[in-house]
Amino acid sequence: MEILNLDNITIKFGGLTAVKDFKLELQHGELVGLIGPNGAGKTTVFNMISGIYTPSTNKIYFQNRDITGMKPDRIAKLGIARTFQNVRLMDNLSVIDNVMIGFHLHLHSNLASAIFRFPGYVREEEGIYQKSIELLHKVDLEFNKEVQAGSLPYGQQRKLEIIRALATRPKLLLLDEPAAGMNPQETKELMGFIQKIRKDFDLTILLIEHDMKVVMGICERIIVLNYGQTIAEGNPAEIQHNPEVIKAYLGVEAQYA
Repeated sequence: MEILNLDNITIKFGGLTAVKDFKLELQHGELVGLIGPNGAGKTTVFNMISGIYTPSTNKIYFQNRDITGMKPDRIAKLGIARTFQNVRLMDNLSVIDNVMIGFHLHLHSNLASAIFRFPGYVREEEGIYQKSIELLHKVDLEFNKEVQAGSLPYGQQRKLEIIRALATRPKLLLLDEPAAGMNPQETKELMGFIQKIRKDFDLTILLIEHDMKVVMGICERIIVLNYGQTIAEGNPAEIQHNPEVIKAYLGVEAQYA
């Protein structure tokens, strides 16, 4: 079942074409990698899917619904969550508060209920708290729930950011360089974590990553961008030996052989 369709979208900033005629079809449950050199347009694609940018031409469909030009919060409520290249946690808030923020996207109580702490709001908050604990348990962070998020080791901050995204109840998860800055052991744990959450949460995942060991190790299909255009698409073996890909990456094939 198709969950996402980017129908040959193009985006221009002034006279510069950042992404041109980009086509993507994601099927439910897929784990797909989007790779390319710096400046290839990968994050721009994520920004269009998540509503930060609007394509200059053509449409984006999520579960057969046209989401082109929708605001980011509305797109998030429909079921698309994302992380960013740089960790974006509320550093001064506790670990559990960061997760609860994600759940608040679907909070039914209004502002007045929160201010006066009506029984319905209190019950809803208690439920969110318990659900947050359950999510933190999946990354062994429940015992650090009251710790300030900014004081966590970097690898745990990355996982917390993903957990916060999961709290929004996504169907599609966009991961923008989740292994950036991680050491080899953290990267290995992250690979297993991504595969686990895909299964546990019945997710479709689109992943941007420069660490080719991560991409080749967990992605079933890979799309390669260069100068805003797709130059290759296929399974890891096909991409690894594609001459255009090797040329675009200046011969780094040996690094992920």
